[in-house]
Amino acid sequence: MLLASLFFATMGVCIKFASTHFNSFEIVFYRGLVGVAFLIGLTRAKGVSLATNVPMMHVWRSVVGVTALTAWFYSIAILPLATAMTLNYMSSVWIAAFLLGGALLVQGRNAPIRQQAPLFLTVLAGFGGVAMMLRPTLGEGQAVGALVGLMSGIFSAFAYLQVAALARAGEPESRTVFYFSIGAVAAGALGMVFVGASDWHWPSALWLLPIGLLAVFGQLCMTRAYSSGATMVVANLQYSGIVFAALYSLTIFGDQLPLIGWLGMGLIIVSGITATVLRARAVPLAPAEDH
Repeated sequence: MLLASLFFATMGVCIKFASTHFNSFEIVFYRGLVGVAFLIGLTRAKGVSLATNVPMMHVWRSVVGVTALTAWFYSIAILPLATAMTLNYMSSVWIAAFLLGGALLVQGRNAPIRQQAPLFLTVLAGFGGVAMMLRPTLGEGQAVGALVGLMSGIFSAFAYLQVAALARAGEPESRTVFYFSIGAVAAGALGMVFVGASDWHWPSALWLLPIGLLAVFGQLCMTRAYSSGATMVVANLQYSGIVFAALYSLTIFGDQLPLIGWLGMGLIIVSGITATVLRARAVPLAPAEDH
């Protein structure tokens, strides 16, 4: 998850440069297209078939993932960027809540909530660190944007949990990411029908290649993390993307980070380490919930 967060943060830097030449739907389209091409070659080289026995699970993964991405882009257009990012990063909190709620429904009084509560608190602490770094605000007339931003976090949580479900169904990471990339291509193309496409200008168009490659590398790592790791720990470590993004902002774009931002960064790092230690000692949830 740490490596995935680094890939996604680096992709964000490339998107920042590319966004002056291409609209969001174009970036989603080309990001998916590069991923599809790369994964066709990767699966052939590894002898992995792209045929699946659970096509509707992949459809649901693509639907919730693309919905989350679209909702996030909309909230970015309506809300301050920091607020939109904070609401999107609530996905980790939703994941933790869904897992605990699922354990209560399945196991009732036998659910190990007391043992899992400290791990849940580390997820909340990590989110607190995100809020300290981003310091979100909400102005008048932005209620709809806030609801859409909140929806982006909820659907992101659904997407990550579906990734884990696909792994339990025996789907390899490359196949899961391949079908999500196809969904991104379809969503981007549909959006371009309505908003149009930009003219290509060299060398600015070259930014599309690293965006696509970094996206597919990040998706592969993220899929592996949610497939084989403890879900709440992975959700907590996902906050590290904010830390990497902040470091890029400081070193590349010359931004400044106030004291509260540095404290938030420290809280994210400490909560991630704590979650990892606690998970090693915790009584696991029901098998269906642990991944």
